[in-house]
Formats: sequence, structure tokens, C-alpha cells
Amino acid sequence: MRHFLILIALCCVTEKSHAKVSDYIYPYYDQPSYSNYGTIGLIQMPSARMHKGGTIGFTWTHAEPYLRGSIMGNPFDWFEASYQYTDVNNKLYSDSREFSGSQSYKDKSFDAKFRIIQEKRLIPQVAVGFRDFGGSSLFSSEFIVASKLIGNFDFTLGMGWGTISNKTISNPFAKLDSRFSSRNRNIQGDTQGGEINYGTFFGGEKAGIFGGVEIFLPKLRGTRLKIEYDSTNYGTDGEGYLPVAQDKRINYSFLYPITENFHVKLGYIRNNTLSFGFSLSGNYSKRSTGIRKSEPPIQIEDSRVYREVVNAEKAEYLYKSSLKFLTENKIFMQTGNVRNNKYEITYAQSKYLNNAQAIGRITNILDQISPEVIEEFSLVAINADQSMFAVDIPRAEYNLYKKQQKTDALLQVVDIYKPDSKQHLDHDFRPPTKLPTTIWKISPAIRSQIGGPDGFYFGDISLAFHSETLIRKNFNILSVASLGLYNNFDDLKLASDSIIEHVRTDIVQYLKNSDKYHVTRLQANYFMNPSKSIYTKLSAGIFEPMFAGYGGEILFKPFNKTYGIGAELWNVRQRSYRQLFGFREYSTLTGHINFYYREPRTRVLFHLKGGRFLAEDSGFSFNFSREFKSGLNMGVFFSLTDISKAEFGEGSFDKGFFFNIPIQVFFDQYSRGASGFGLRPLTRDGAQSLVHAQGLWSTTHQANKARIEYDWSGFYD
Repeated sequence: MRHFLILIALCCVTEKSHAKVSDYIYPYYDQPSYSNYGTIGLIQMPSARMHKGGTIGFTWTHAEPYLRGSIMGNPFDWFEASYQYTDVNNKLYSDSREFSGSQSYKDKSFDAKFRIIQEKRLIPQVAVGFRDFGGSSLFSSEFIVASKLIGNFDFTLGMGWGTISNKTISNPFAKLDSRFSSRNRNIQGDTQGGEINYGTFFGGEKAGIFGGVEIFLPKLRGTRLKIEYDSTNYGTDGEGYLPVAQDKRINYSFLYPITENFHVKLGYIRNNTLSFGFSLSGNYSKRSTGIRKSEPPIQIEDSRVYREVVNAEKAEYLYKSSLKFLTENKIFMQTGNVRNNKYEITYAQSKYLNNAQAIGRITNILDQISPEVIEEFSLVAINADQSMFAVDIPRAEYNLYKKQQKTDALLQVVDIYKPDSKQHLDHDFRPPTKLPTTIWKISPAIRSQIGGPDGFYFGDISLAFHSETLIRKNFNILSVASLGLYNNFDDLKLASDSIIEHVRTDIVQYLKNSDKYHVTRLQANYFMNPSKSIYTKLSAGIFEPMFAGYGGEILFKPFNKTYGIGAELWNVRQRSYRQLFGFREYSTLTGHINFYYREPRTRVLFHLKGGRFLAEDSGFSFNFSREFKSGLNMGVFFSLTDISKAEFGEGSFDKGFFFNIPIQVFFDQYSRGASGFGLRPLTRDGAQSLVHAQGLWSTTHQANKARIEYDWSGFYD
């Protein structure tokens, strides 16, 4: 500790003789860096730093006896959440060598950190955090930490409890309440692991002090030196199953940013161990996130000719010209009508994630080819033959604000509303549609099973055939079939130990018996929109790898409100392990009442679901997520049902997190596709819901005035 204090003093003196960070060549100096735990911090210790909201990161670190992989997300500037998967190689997977085989112990844990004070000129940034608060408690700890940037030195000082307490000072919370005087950790290996241990938070007779400094080295492309005092308790009652030798508490690390988003690091910890790793992160919050697009709004050659032809009172030329140019832009015109100097069209599109951008692209085309007598454009979006929204755009104002890109001013004069679903049926122009029609694609697919005594990773690679057949505009059939190319499932043997119906935990059987070819989905959907605020869907077929059946949804979703109320009911039967067209004996009736609320300013969605789940347990599931302008969506969920903790098994209750990244951030073309990732610490049978495609809330996401207004800044893009 004495050496650490001397180091801090020297850094403070040295800082006075140095210039500011901005005076040096420091690319990316304003980005916080990751600790060995996969969270923002120093080396082993946390800091108060945060990534900006909308950031997703992945880290990998090796520091004997731990090999850690971590996924981290920042839904907000003030909140950090992460999931770690740790290989503890000084302990077998279980107490039974026969059961463990060659597998070392694997630990899954969740971490969270909250910023409580934002850094200002004379005030440090302060945060409170929790490590491994919902896992086995192997690394369970809490901390309060402050960080302050002074020149090219970022200082950190904090207090830790649990595994990051070297018990150097009395616990200040124990003076407030006696319950903080003790810390009763979960028994390692207990089947109730996964329950949040509220009673241990900030508990224990003693706490620990940690700290350090992150130094930006001048003219070395953002290279950083980290030095810290490590308060981790590596003893028998501290971190890990077995004691870890610690010769000194001072750790050192160098971090080198290869690119803005990719960093490598090399460190020396405990005065006896090398650590090394890398991190990959990116911020996907902004609308323009990703690679610059190569698809500007089209400029029609000889557009004057089109306007003159239409002026000859041949409206069909306007309709056909609109159909031609919109189709070339992957926007599909459904109907068209000219009446009283107003040109109204209905359209469907699956190209632009930002609906305001699609509206702008359509208006740009119509403005170039429409005669001067047209004073207003009325655009109606259609999905599954259901009207989503309508926007009336005055032509004069559109052109007035176009040069200055004044989207806010334009928003004040447009009219956004929900039209009647049958309103377009009397339009003069209705291009013939060839039905049924099928669209399809072939893409690679990966299935994975991570962790277990049989091996760390099992997976397969296959070719997936996706198709959508449109029977009618409101009636489709979705299919996904896969052909296996490679797998390592032969050694996958661990069977389910669940004592309730195996609605999910037979995953091993499903993977092993469907390795050559299988059908993931063969689902028929019929949509109806009986009123402006009510949407319905009937579905039947193979919904997911484990269940097939029939059922439906209904959703009440007012256009001018930010909430929705719905219900769903499904009669399903469990599929055979081969995942073809056979079935097992188990069948059930499952259904839920759904409540949705989207906070319009932050785009935070609250989804509460209550009802009967697949294993015939009853209860509630809560989903909390945030959507950013780029289309990135990240969130967490947890569920509580009427089955006991013993019946649920290890993990105690269902929980996890997820994120979906829009594909277009990685390419120079616009796309509405997304790549998703979801993770729960353990696969159990309790609180499991049916997975079915094209749910009503997602299908009707466009049908909301606040959403269109939020995206309006992309209108002229």
C-alpha cells in the first residue's frame, strides 16, 4: 500500500510539468478501457468510467488460473451490464473426477455498474457496482469507486467488499446497520446458485481499499500504462475455489489500440503472473453508425419529360412511372390515386430500417416526376395488407426545406395519422400482383452448446434455406430448413436433470438427432386489421425447433399512444428430436396477456407478460430494452413463476440479456435485417415461452406516431 501511495504522489507531481492530453497524439484517449474482468476498469480493479449508451463490447483475457470471455452492453450512459464466462483451471468441473473428465470448472456470472455522479471540473466521476451478483458467487463483490482525469492521468480510488476486499479497514456500513457486519455467501455448487444474494451486498466486518492510475503515453498512438493496487482476496475465503498465490498487490499493464475499436493488452499481476487479452467494442447509438452508404437518393434523368407527359392528362403515366422508379429503389407501390391536386399512394417496403427515410425517398421520386398541379403527397405504409400509418406532405414546404435539410421545420407542417385499412381499395391504379409468390435465400447457420462436463464448446455448421410464400397479401407461409455440414456432437452426452416437463432442457437430444438435416420452422400466418387500433394474427404449423401447433394473437395498439395490450393463446405439441415432422407425447395449452409501454424520448420498451408457460407453470415475465436511432436494441429479462426453486433447479429463476444489431451498420447498403444474440446463464424448463415468427408487436412497430417523429431526422437522407 505504501508503494502505491508513493506512486500516486509522483504522478501528481509529474502531471504539473506535462501538457494536457489534447496536446499529444492520442487517438481514442477519450474511450475507457476494459479490465481483466471484461468490464470497464483498470487491470483487476474496476473504475468509475463508462462507455457511452449504445456500446457493445467483447473481451477475452487469460490470467492464470482464469480464462475469461465477457460480453458487455451500455443501454445508457450511466449503466453498464456484462456477462462473463470463466474457465477456472485449478478446479475440476465437479467434485467427481469421473463426472468431470478433463473439464475444469466453468463459472457464469453477471456484473452491473451504475454511475451516480458525473465527472465535472472539480468533481470526480463516482459509480457503484456489483460483480457476480446472480451466479455462483465465486467472484461476488461490490464496490464504490471514483475516477478523475487530470491531464494525461486518469486516477481511480475505491472501496470494495467481498472478493475485492483485502480486509484492511472496517466496513463503514456496519456502523449504520448490524446486518452489514456479516457476509454469508452461497455454498459453491449449490443448486440454488443464480439467485441474487441481496443479503450479502456490502456485507462483512472488513472492507478493502483499491486504486490506481491510467496514464496516456505521449506520441505512442494512444498506448496506455495502467498501474493499480489490487485489493482482491485470493485466499481460501476469497476469490475462486482454491487459493491463488499473490506475491505483491501492485499490478502493471500496457494497452495498445490497434484501431479505435480493437485493443490489445499485456500485464503482470500478483508479481508472478502474466496476463494478456484483447477487447472489441463499438458504439451503435447514432443513426449514421457504421459504414457510409453508397445509395444516395436517386436523381431521375430527364425528369422534366416525365412531368410534361403527365401534364397531358394521362395519369396512368404518372402511376407507371412511380411504380418503375419506386421498384428500382426496393419500394413496392401497391395502389395510386390522383384527386384534387393530391397524389396518394400505398406502398410496402422491407429495405429501410428508418421509416422516415423511406418516406423521404418516396417523396423525392414523386416530386421529380409529378406535374406541377400536384400540391400534396399522401403516403400510406402497408404491412401484411394492414395500414401502418399515413403521412401527408405539402410539396411546396418539402422543397423549401430540402436544401437546408430542415427536417424539424418540415415535421411541423406534415400530417401523420392512422388511415382506414380499406381506404385504398377505391384507388384508380392497382398494379396486378402475381400471387402466390415466393422469396427465398440460402445462408450459413450455426448452433452452439457452450460449457459442460462433456466439453467447453459443441456446435454445428449448416446451410439454412429460408423462404416466405405470399398466398395473399395478408396470408403467408414461412419456412426454415437446414442441411448439416459439420458438427462435433458425438461426444455430447449430458442429459437433462430437470424434474418438470423437459420443454427446453432436452436440447442435447435435439442437437444430436438433427445433425444431418432438420426443419426449424414451417409456419402459416393470417393477419387481419378489423379496426384502426386492433390487429389480429392466426398461425399454425411448426413454430420452432421444439414445438408445433396452432393459435393466435390479438393486439390493441392506439396509433397516437405509446402502449399496447394484447393476448395470445397456443395449443402446441412437442416435436420429435429429429426435428422433421414427428411428435412426442407432451402437449399443452400456453398463453399470455401482454402489456407494452415504450417511453418515447429514450425509446425504452417495458414488456410485461403474464400467463401460462410451456411447462404448465404460471407467472410473469418482465422484459426491459432500449432501442437506439441506429436500430440497435439491447435489453434484459427475468421471469418468476409458481414452481419452486428446487423444481426450477440451478439458477433459481429465468433471466438473461439480449441485443440485436442492424446488419446495415456493417455494409454500404441499407437493410432492415438484424443480427441477434441472446444469453441466459442456464437453460432450464421453467418460465419458457413459445417462439413464433412475426409477432404482432414487431409486425406493427411502424404503426406509432411517436416512432415516426423520433426517426424524422432521417427524412432527407
